[in-house]
Amino acid sequence: MNDSVSRKGRIQTVTGLIEPATLGRALMHEHLLIDLVPPRLAEDAGHDQTEIDVCNCWKINYGQLPSLKNYRLDQKDVAIGELAEMRAAGGTAIVDLTTGGLKPDPEGLVHISRETGVHVVMGCGHYVHEYQDPMNARRSIDDFAREMVAQITEGAWGTPVRAGIIGEIGCQSPWTGQEKRVVHGALIAQQETGAALNIHPGRHADQPQEIADTIRRLGFPLERVIISHIDRTIFDDARLLRLADSGCVIEFDLFGWEQSAYPMSDIDMPNDGARLRMVRMLFDRGHAERVLISHDICTRTRLGRYGGHGYQHIFANIVPRMLRRGFTQDEIDTLLIHNPRRLLTFV
Repeated sequence: MNDSVSRKGRIQTVTGLIEPATLGRALMHEHLLIDLVPPRLAEDAGHDQTEIDVCNCWKINYGQLPSLKNYRLDQKDVAIGELAEMRAAGGTAIVDLTTGGLKPDPEGLVHISRETGVHVVMGCGHYVHEYQDPMNARRSIDDFAREMVAQITEGAWGTPVRAGIIGEIGCQSPWTGQEKRVVHGALIAQQETGAALNIHPGRHADQPQEIADTIRRLGFPLERVIISHIDRTIFDDARLLRLADSGCVIEFDLFGWEQSAYPMSDIDMPNDGARLRMVRMLFDRGHAERVLISHDICTRTRLGRYGGHGYQHIFANIVPRMLRRGFTQDEIDTLLIHNPRRLLTFV
C-alpha cells in the first residue's frame, strides 16, 4: 500500500498510525521535551545551577529571579509522572510541537508514550528565526517543504520517528524573510501530506491576521491552519472575530497562566476566566469547530513537580469550570475530542 494512502484518514503518533476514534481527549499544543534557552544565552546554560522548587517558583515565573534551567524540559521521568496525572484526570493524547532549534527528541517522545500509554503526536519544521540553524539562511522554500514532507513520511531529526503535524512554525513581528520561506514551505508540505499546520505568531496584535492574509494571498486554504497563542496576542473582540472569520483555527493555549505578568512581552496576560469568555464568544458566533485549548507548557515552573499546574489542569480544573459556566458536554467534547481528532487526521 502506498504510504500516503495508509496515512490518509488516520492519525500518526510517534509509535505509529492509529484510528481517529481511539485518540480520545487531546491537548493540541504542549512540549514534553524542549530546550527553550535562547541561543545567545546558550553558552551560560550549563553554568546555571538555580534549582527550581515551590519556594522560588513564583519569583522565576514573574521574572524576578532568572533561571535558564527553567527553559529546559529534559527529564523524561518527570514528563512520565506529569502525563500519568493528566491521564488520571481524563486526558489521553498530547501534541508535542518542539521543532527545529528547540532540540527535539523524537525517541524520547516514543519512550514517554510507551511508558504512559498516552498518544503523543510530534510536530516538525522550524521555530522562530533566532533559534534556527544559521544554514537556514541559504535554504529555499522548496528545500524547507521537502524537509517537512520527509519528516512526516520517513522520519524526523535523524530518527525513524515520524511527525503527525507540521509546526509549530515560528514567526515574529516584524516577520523575517527567512520565517516567511519556512511558512511557505510548510504550506506546500501541508498540501502534499494532508497534515494540519500550527503557526506560532509574533507578539503583535495584528500579526495573526497578517499571517492568515498572507496564506490566503499565496493561494492556500486556511481551515487546517492553527494559529497559536491568541491569548497572549489578541486582546480585543474585533480583531479576534475578524481572524476567526478568515477561516483559520484559533488556539488559546496558555491555560493555567493565571498571573497578568508575562516576562516575554509587556502585556497584561488574561487569566483562565478571560480565556473562557473568548472561547464562549467564538462558540456563540458560530466558530465552535475552529477553536482549540491547551497549556503550551515549555518551562519547568509550569509542571506540577515544580509548583505549577501541569498537563492535568484543563481536564481536572477547566472542564468542571466550563460545566459550571454553562458550557455543554457536547461543546467541551468539540474542544477536546472532535476538533483535535479532525485536525490530526490526515486528509
